[in-house]
Amino acid sequence: MSTKPLIELVNVTKTYDEENVVNQLNLTIYENEFVTLLGPSGCGKTTTLRMIGGFVQPDQGEIIINGKVFNDLPPYARPIHTVFQRYALFTHLSVFENVAFGLRNRSWEYLSHFFHLEEDAKAVQEKKMKVKEYHARINGLIDQAVRDALQLVKLKGFEHRKVDQISGGQQQRVALARALVNKPQILLLDEPLAALDIKLRQAMQYELKGMQRKLGITFIFVTHDQEEAMTMSDRIVVMKEGVIQQLGTPKKIYNEPVNRYVANFIGETNIFPGTYVKKDLVNFMGADFACTGYEFGNGEKVDVVIRPEDFDVVDLEKAKIQGIVTFSLFKGVHNELDVKVGDVSIMVNTYENYEVGEPIGLSVDAYEIHLMKVEDDGQVV
Repeated sequence: MSTKPLIELVNVTKTYDEENVVNQLNLTIYENEFVTLLGPSGCGKTTTLRMIGGFVQPDQGEIIINGKVFNDLPPYARPIHTVFQRYALFTHLSVFENVAFGLRNRSWEYLSHFFHLEEDAKAVQEKKMKVKEYHARINGLIDQAVRDALQLVKLKGFEHRKVDQISGGQQQRVALARALVNKPQILLLDEPLAALDIKLRQAMQYELKGMQRKLGITFIFVTHDQEEAMTMSDRIVVMKEGVIQQLGTPKKIYNEPVNRYVANFIGETNIFPGTYVKKDLVNFMGADFACTGYEFGNGEKVDVVIRPEDFDVVDLEKAKIQGIVTFSLFKGVHNELDVKVGDVSIMVNTYENYEVGEPIGLSVDAYEIHLMKVEDDGQVV
């Protein structure tokens, strides 16, 4: 990933029916980066993507690409291609012609520049080369570019199939190839895996990330699926009601969420009310626990975040938390437990086998405890 800014959104706002769908959004995306806009339906992620692509104009703010303001430029004038959730393929065309469509409908002047044939174009103007020969050369290069794109998405041998004769996963690859053949600087992906079954979706997650690394293209991906975001992204933008809640690496967002919304949206989590007793000591669930790396005021109320896999199962006499297993589900690699401690239910993942009704002892290491400021009246603080 480069440290050179490629896309800058500056105070971007979009309003529908007097409601801010995107509200004063500021975001910088860098060259060769895989960024995911993540959030539930209605959070503004798709509207943000469409504004970057030029399909929607912002009401306020600036969209800057390569240092230039692109607010008023149409999609075809931007160094961007989009893969939509509905692939918008042409059913009357073959796989090959679907991928070739964009290049075949470009001007000869554009294609001359795209394939670096400026000298040939000049030779045609000076009548040193026949127009027919020049066109044949460009058509040959288009055909080769299409073959290369199909090989990249592992569809070699499918060139002559109609798109209604291939699977949904293969159609998704055709849509990708159709975008990639144009060598865009930026590729926008609007939930392109949503229609695939779970195994194919997981396989395509790895393939998309591999393509992005190989091609060096900036990918901007929209999804509501946190697993997709965690698997593929260099950075994740977690959104709620048109506002960025947190921006960071998958590891940072998972381990250090800034508020309850992010903590609950990214994976399973336990959030307990607690008190920061003093430096490196927090009290919750009726016990004091060592913590590290936080600077709250002595006696300050905090939210304590512990992921289910971060609890340690220990002997009852060594446990700081004791409870009763009320639910147990074997997941192949681990067991998912619900543990009742007084009136509180705790989610615990463990390799140990426990039956419903069994007592269990829990502890947690200092480095597995994450503390957050308490939210006031639902506002992020």
